[in-house]
Amino acid sequence: MKKKVAFHTLGCKLNFSETSTIARGFQEEGFERVDFSESADMYVINTCSVTENADKRFKTIVKQAQKINPEAFIAAIGCYAQLKPEELAAVNGVDLVLGATEKFKITDYVNDLSKNDFGEVHSCEIEDADFYVGSYAIGDRTRAFLKVQDGCDYKCTYCTIPLARGISRSDTLQNVLDNAAEISSQGIKEIVLTGVNIGDYGKGEFGNKKHEHTFLDLVRALDDVDGIHRLRISSIEPNLLKNETINFVAKSDSFVPHFHIPLQSGSDAVLKKMRRRYMSDLYVDRVRQIKEVMPHACIGVDVIVGFPGETDEHFLETYHFLNDLDISYLHVFTYSERENTPAATMSGVVPKNVRSKRSKMLRGLSVKKRRAFYESQLGSTRTVLFEGENKEGYIHGFTENYVKVMAPWNPKLVNTLHQVKLTDIDESGMVRFNFEKALLTA
Repeated sequence: MKKKVAFHTLGCKLNFSETSTIARGFQEEGFERVDFSESADMYVINTCSVTENADKRFKTIVKQAQKINPEAFIAAIGCYAQLKPEELAAVNGVDLVLGATEKFKITDYVNDLSKNDFGEVHSCEIEDADFYVGSYAIGDRTRAFLKVQDGCDYKCTYCTIPLARGISRSDTLQNVLDNAAEISSQGIKEIVLTGVNIGDYGKGEFGNKKHEHTFLDLVRALDDVDGIHRLRISSIEPNLLKNETINFVAKSDSFVPHFHIPLQSGSDAVLKKMRRRYMSDLYVDRVRQIKEVMPHACIGVDVIVGFPGETDEHFLETYHFLNDLDISYLHVFTYSERENTPAATMSGVVPKNVRSKRSKMLRGLSVKKRRAFYESQLGSTRTVLFEGENKEGYIHGFTENYVKVMAPWNPKLVNTLHQVKLTDIDESGMVRFNFEKALLTA
């Protein structure tokens, strides 16, 4: 009988790409991969430490696994496992904790899957995480996450990622192209490029400072790979999103007009305290440049509320900045203190109820922005890639510029591209459409 292994991933697209690669390693060792809700001999939890909530969820997920199979071997990997290995090892039921360099060698640490009395830790100093491991994730059949870069050399005062993932380093260009070709050969229509700081792509495989290739070189090379219908840039720092890249995407057949650009604050005073590498005027310039060459482009924004020292005036500065900006939606993060970061010891702590109120205001603004963006697209003809899930009798899909559409469930539409005309927005906020022609079937 094959041993069964199940995975649960917390956090970002990068974690999903790495979980998928690790899972393939288990399958090569003779394991059968099953869903996390099923009984398995081993459960692997890929952790995140970006938010306080992700830390707390770990214990809940361990309990879920124990409830399904009390005798299962439980392993923790990922960012939280690197930052707080002893803390995770002390959680009841956890048998193995692997840090940043060990997670890709997890099968080497798995012997007879006997439960341990105490969690076994194999963790490194983060300075040792100076080599690159490529990965990609295939979730459903329509979209894949392709990792191109790892780590970060930036030192934002609120962030633990450099402590959890190490220095900035990149995959070789040829390896990225090979992975992209392999993904497209499996009938997947869209690839999302992911990493910690993908605009910094080009630093060597071992984190050396020689930029053999730039992010623009990567984008140009991927545009030429046969069989890829859509390429999407997941998230890129505004100071690393160059005009040349924006202009290339505008003319590209494969790259879609969708950018996700972290802002974090619309107040220059707060940006300086965060040690971000730009001021608000540069951000305005990037949005203006995108909209100039791609008026229909979707632009998503990350923003943090309640950073230490953020006064009501600073917050309103951010609110009005975003309200006046031609962007499409927001990802709002409520600031939470992270150990070993400079921000954790800063004065001017914002009360949690104030953080919560500010977060609610920006989430409301996001709803308004998304609605306005969707309304601006009504009447236009777009290309939709349909997803693979039946959600209460409906199928969903996304246009190239990230407008979410829905239609009555039809399994024949899964993983197909269709040209549609966007007609109206229903009561749930989804966009409805009329079919014009099929471009690519499954």
